[in-house]
Amino acid sequence: MAGPVHAAQWCSAALTDPVPAGYVLPAGASALLVVGAASAQAHAGSAVVLATTAAVVGLCALAGALPSAVVAAAIGWLTVSGFSRAPYVQLQPHGATAVWVLSLSASGGLLLGYGVRSAFATARRKSTLSVMPLPGRVGPSLGRARQVAGLGLAAAGLPVLTVVLVAARPRLHLVDDLLLFLFVVVMVTIVGGFWPAVLAAVAAGLLLNWFFVLPLHTFTVDQWQNLLALLLFVAVAVAVSSVVHLAARRQKEARASGRETDTLLDLARTVLAGADTPTQVLEHLRQTLGLPADLSERSSGRWATVATVGDLDLADVTTLDVRDGLLLRVSGAGLDHSRVLAAFAAQAAAALDRDRLRAQAAQAEALAAGNRMRTALLSAVSHDLRTPLASVKAAVSSLRQDDITWSAADEEELLATIEESADRLDALIGNLLDMSRLQTGALHPYLRHTSLEEVALLAIAGLDGAARVLLEMPDDLPLVLTDPGLLDRVVGNLVANALRFSPAARPPAIGASVADGVVVLTVVDHGPGVPPGSREQIFEPFQRLGDAGTGVGLGLAVAKGFCDAMGVLIDVRETPGGGLTMAVSLRIATTAIPADTS
Repeated sequence: MAGPVHAAQWCSAALTDPVPAGYVLPAGASALLVVGAASAQAHAGSAVVLATTAAVVGLCALAGALPSAVVAAAIGWLTVSGFSRAPYVQLQPHGATAVWVLSLSASGGLLLGYGVRSAFATARRKSTLSVMPLPGRVGPSLGRARQVAGLGLAAAGLPVLTVVLVAARPRLHLVDDLLLFLFVVVMVTIVGGFWPAVLAAVAAGLLLNWFFVLPLHTFTVDQWQNLLALLLFVAVAVAVSSVVHLAARRQKEARASGRETDTLLDLARTVLAGADTPTQVLEHLRQTLGLPADLSERSSGRWATVATVGDLDLADVTTLDVRDGLLLRVSGAGLDHSRVLAAFAAQAAAALDRDRLRAQAAQAEALAAGNRMRTALLSAVSHDLRTPLASVKAAVSSLRQDDITWSAADEEELLATIEESADRLDALIGNLLDMSRLQTGALHPYLRHTSLEEVALLAIAGLDGAARVLLEMPDDLPLVLTDPGLLDRVVGNLVANALRFSPAARPPAIGASVADGVVVLTVVDHGPGVPPGSREQIFEPFQRLGDAGTGVGLGLAVAKGFCDAMGVLIDVRETPGGGLTMAVSLRIATTAIPADTS
């Protein structure tokens, strides 16, 4: 579909815009030259020359704009007056009929061309095709200063050349004079562009006729071959000027295309580098072209601004219909920006879609995480929480039976079961509540000077098997900067995990040392250890390595969450001889106590 669409856009643009004078005048001048030469050779009558010339002038006016029609009518008048009959080029119209016919032909062609272009412009505005500028229609190829310089060169160069050639007339032929004047016209074209060159070509033709074509110092030409040479000179000069002018225009278009390519490449690099939100795309547009813009979307019957950069000038706004219900508005944009703006509009729309997809993906991930959390919580409730509840229920029911007399040892064992199960429930519920606080962001640490030994003693005091834990801390440990309540839960969970996996003959140990300006608290066990590839996994909620052991699988996740909240590093190390060492790096307290980190 790309080929037909671009072809339709090209045809539409060609029909709604006048053909540049650089195309119309060389073609018209060449056609009139052929008409004049053929008329002179065939000795055609004035009526035939006038009718043919009027047709050519009308076609030039139909295709081009007003300047092209005026110049074509002037060349047509020269053709009629010069080739109708000998002697040639009297520069007197053979009757008022020629003037009226050529004027009506030019006017009719202009009106008909305007009507056709207006009709196609209306049809194009109603179509869904996006506006694409026709190559070669990006405005004047040369500035006004260069055009003035070209006219100045023509005004100075042509008289000087005429004086020189008049002095050298005995040694030169008409062909030499024509080529030298053509050289000056080409120079004028290079400096000033097309229209100064057209005026220079006409002026050069008149000078050649007056000073170098017999009879001298008249506009009459005694031989039609000389007249043909003069008109051929004008036609070639206009054609060469058109080629040079179009080459300059193409060079400008190439530079503009190069800038557009660099802009689009920079945009692609920016988007690929991650700056792909609608606001970032519009900001890149403002930095590149200096154009403020906003992106608006229609929602519930109203337009809402999605992204905006800069202040829009409502008096000069270009609106691009990106897609149904999405508009890009830009201030100060010209026609030469249309393709770049279309690319920015497409990227802004794509960035908007990506933003929404990311938001939807984040919501989906949050829902999935919540579902996983709920599933794991149900699993914990169904097994790990119900097991101690069942033990408590069984022990209490046994103690309340009237038909059985329990010995003191039996009662002590049942009460111990109740106490142990209650402790397990307390630890599980505490971890669940802590994880809930972490998940909802309701945790606000309060850091203060803390004795690490006191925290360690309090942390293991309520643990089952605390008597087995070895406390290996030096007496000269400095105070640390931490939240003692959170650190208590961290140490308790780490020690509980170590007790779960430590063999009876090798109990876990709590140690501490000072290294690199921090106090490193270590909880060492001599259990089976954890493979290096699974060490990050053990900190995930409801994860138990290999699904072995008891517990919900929240202890290490809570410890990691509390450490992150306090800005403390916790890492996993291998115990020499086998096992796992959990290391927590704590900052040494100074005399200054920071404020609440919340």
